Amino acid sequence: MRINSIYAFASMAMSLATSVFGGPVIMGYYPSWKRAQSANVDWSKYTHVNMAFGIPSSSGTFSFDGDWFLPALVTSMHSAGTKVLMSVGGWTGSNYFSNIMKDAGARSTMITSMVSYVKANSLDGIDIDWEYPGRLGDNCNVFDVVNDTPNYLAFLKDLRAALDAAFGSRQKLITLAVRVQPFEVNSVPLTNVSEFAKVVDYANLMQYDINGGWNNVTGPNAPLNFQQGEGLQVSFVSAINDWTAAGFPANQLTAGIGFYGRSTIALEDMTKDPKNQYQPQSQLVPLGDSEDAPWYDVCAGTTANSGVWQWKHLRDQGVLTSPGTAAAPWVRQWDDVSQTPWLFNPSTKQFISYDDPQSLQIKIDYAASKGLAGAMIWSVNMDYNNELLDVVRTFKTTATATRKRSTDAKAPMPLSSPPAPAATAVDM
Repeated sequence: MRINSIYAFASMAMSLATSVFGGPVIMGYYPSWKRAQSANVDWSKYTHVNMAFGIPSSSGTFSFDGDWFLPALVTSMHSAGTKVLMSVGGWTGSNYFSNIMKDAGARSTMITSMVSYVKANSLDGIDIDWEYPGRLGDNCNVFDVVNDTPNYLAFLKDLRAALDAAFGSRQKLITLAVRVQPFEVNSVPLTNVSEFAKVVDYANLMQYDINGGWNNVTGPNAPLNFQQGEGLQVSFVSAINDWTAAGFPANQLTAGIGFYGRSTIALEDMTKDPKNQYQPQSQLVPLGDSEDAPWYDVCAGTTANSGVWQWKHLRDQGVLTSPGTAAAPWVRQWDDVSQTPWLFNPSTKQFISYDDPQSLQIKIDYAASKGLAGAMIWSVNMDYNNELLDVVRTFKTTATATRKRSTDAKAPMPLSSPPAPAATAVDM
């Protein structure tokens, strides 16, 4: 799309008037149902934290089950210099987005609710995690392959106008959690998403959950590159390429990092073919770490395990004795294409694909070389002695990666001093 000359001039003036950001964006998601497990997180190591999740109703309002502890947490995060946003949606919270976006009354209600919530809780903005515009995410979700994406853009323009009217131009952030491919219309990714970039500050690429128990073969949860003909043909690299090729500026993208792995059950002893991480697997997903449990998916009408292994439990439950060393009977392998490690237990035939400091360093360096703004992490409660976070924080912004938003210089100080959702592909 053609950029309006007035907008281009204003953007240039804004860019020249603001200073280069002193470091990368380090954005973490805080799951409200993991409050106890997040108690010792050092917020000064994050530039932004997205509170997960505000759950929309069909009318356009939303609710957050952490309202009772949010004020104290915002105060603590702001004191550490960290911006705080409310993330609305998530895997199990996106079922009403499509209908809200196409209904004028519900759209207006949602925008009013977001502006009011930001004001009431001294927040720095809104993150929207719609999974997904124009395609099915959770089985309960309504979606419209033709209208979701254009409706979403119209909504974001209205939300930007409302936030600017209430707080001043660009004083509050809008960020988006997005798929590895650009938004779709008629099931085809757009080749131009530049209009979205004009009204939002960052798009956070969800470059994980690419392969898992839903496949017929084992494979990498978060490949740097995909193996031709094996697994889903998308990756960390392809996501960056596709979004930037579609006109989303690299310095408004954050690289998505999962502090967890996924386990499945192979049908054969994978150590007999140790260079091949794509081997037949059972559709029965095993229990993951000590925090995993069978959960009931009301939409699918089934009960299953997530199979998730958080990094901290790979380290403290006797799977890894060091970041790069497996404890017997587990065997660690490295895949040269996906640039990720994987583990196999010959006794149980469990396979685990995950990221470790070695694979994360490769991803962080690649994202930085492409001029991305920084990294997004799911989620803040999953690390072990900051072993992964410290790697993410080595992100080196390029000389040209300036922040266009003057509000990103420093987090403002605040104005004044439940049951967990079921774990899913995103809500873990």
